Amino acid sequence: MTEKEKMLQGDYYDSRDPELLHMYHRARKLIKKYNHLDSEQTQERERFLSELFDYKGRGVWIEAPFFCDYGENISIGENTFVNANCMFLDNHRITIGKDGLIAPFVQIYTANHPLKATERIIETDNGSRYRTFAEPVSIGDKVWIGGNSIIFPGVTIGNNVTIGAGSVVTKDIPDNVLAYGNPCKIQQVL
Repeated sequence: MTEKEKMLQGDYYDSRDPELLHMYHRARKLIKKYNHLDSEQTQERERFLSELFDYKGRGVWIEAPFFCDYGENISIGENTFVNANCMFLDNHRITIGKDGLIAPFVQIYTANHPLKATERIIETDNGSRYRTFAEPVSIGDKVWIGGNSIIFPGVTIGNNVTIGAGSVVTKDIPDNVLAYGNPCKIQQVL
């Protein structure tokens, strides 16, 4: 099994594997070009995002700068808007539905590590290494995620949800609710 297959299965994987590093460097080159495009260069922006992501629906708009690890593990549905300075660590699948609003500085994480340092750090002849595994994140249709929110690995957010600014989403959020806080909790049914 390749390190990429392990990563996408949620097993421990080596993030410095040559195949994964190739994917990482490819994404960095595309992101660098994308982030330096003039906002009026819409055709070029479309081309770079289509090349970077697994799926990009019609009408997706992503403000620069934007950051991700691999890009190819990201799918974004039609007419979703991602504001500036968002970071998507797509070590596993990140799926975002249609008609979404993602505010500035939102961070979506799929990578995770063991909590205990003795399990997290591996001593090798070439220095310390860390153990990493990843869990997918799924965000439904018509979701608004407020600025500076953080979505943790393995979280599913349902349809028609509003996540208040500054939230730390550590657990699944069902459809049709307003949720916010640290940790993020349901505040109101919509």
